[in-house]
Amino acid sequence: MSQTKLTAALCEQIATIALQEGRSRNLAPLVVAVLDAGGHLMNFKREDNAGILRFDIAFGKAWGSLGMGFGSREFLARTQMNPTFVAALATASGGRVIPVPGGVLIKDADGSVLGAVGISGDVSDQDEACCVAGIEAAGFAAQIGA
Repeated sequence: MSQTKLTAALCEQIATIALQEGRSRNLAPLVVAVLDAGGHLMNFKREDNAGILRFDIAFGKAWGSLGMGFGSREFLARTQMNPTFVAALATASGGRVIPVPGGVLIKDADGSVLGAVGISGDVSDQDEACCVAGIEAAGFAAQIGA
């Protein structure tokens, strides 16, 4: 079992670097949510002028990744392969699962899931790239798919 902990300071670092990556790419205003392995919000950042639904989307990307055990990019593939399952999952989760890229699992060197990051604000592929940048800058591995 992993002894690595996802601390508040590490979550702050992940979110800050993720937003810096967004600025370096000149993306639309972003929102980032960092969750621990239990799905609890550890850090949240919102850039000026980010849309009011962006928190719910970012949280849903990260929360759904934790709930299913894979990055939200995999949800996109599964939506296309089995839309009935994804619809049922949306119902079971109270609508919290967002099945598009931008939800990335945080893993330690042992492969244990420590949490997840969700970002919303730009196109999903760009959101996902910012998640990965923040996670890797903090010394963790990022899992974008299955």
